[in-house]
Amino acid sequence: MKIHKRTHTGEKPFVCEYCEKTFSTKRNLIRHIRTHTGEKPFVCQYCEKSFSHCWTLRIHVRTHTGEKPFTCEYCKKTFSVKSNLIKHIRTHTGERPFTCRHTEEKSFTCGYCNKTFRRKYDMEIHKRTHTGEKPFVCEYCEKTFSAKSNLIKHIRTHTGEKPFSCGYCNKTFRAVGVTSKRNP
Repeated sequence: MKIHKRTHTGEKPFVCEYCEKTFSTKRNLIRHIRTHTGEKPFVCQYCEKSFSHCWTLRIHVRTHTGEKPFTCEYCKKTFSVKSNLIKHIRTHTGERPFTCRHTEEKSFTCGYCNKTFRRKYDMEIHKRTHTGEKPFVCEYCEKTFSAKSNLIKHIRTHTGEKPFSCGYCNKTFRAVGVTSKRNP
């Protein structure tokens, strides 16, 4: 009852010596400390792989035994992990609990010219064409850029790196899809 009361009072008397995070039970503290120490006391009897938690070992052992204790009530298909069953059931119910963020809707608008963008990051890069901000600096020549990707391409002119190669002749290039200013 003393431990249960802590769920109501919020009392967390057990403190991690590594990060000072607090816990309501000693058991939870011990589990947490393993994230710092890397201790993995639970060992698979089949392949000797070790785990931090007994429940992860239990799931792993099923890869050896073939045990699939979770059954779909609609089609009787079985699963070794409950979360996979839950995902599968949605194919029967049509439930879609998560909304897609990658829509065609352009919901980010530039405050300078009202141009719209699908991603906030793209709008922020665009805004720099109005403000002149160039926060990315070349460590070799101190030239500045408004986008990190442009800095990365530029640095290759100093390093000579050519990470892209032609699939036919193995000729290498600094960038993909960029035409040279010298060859129109």
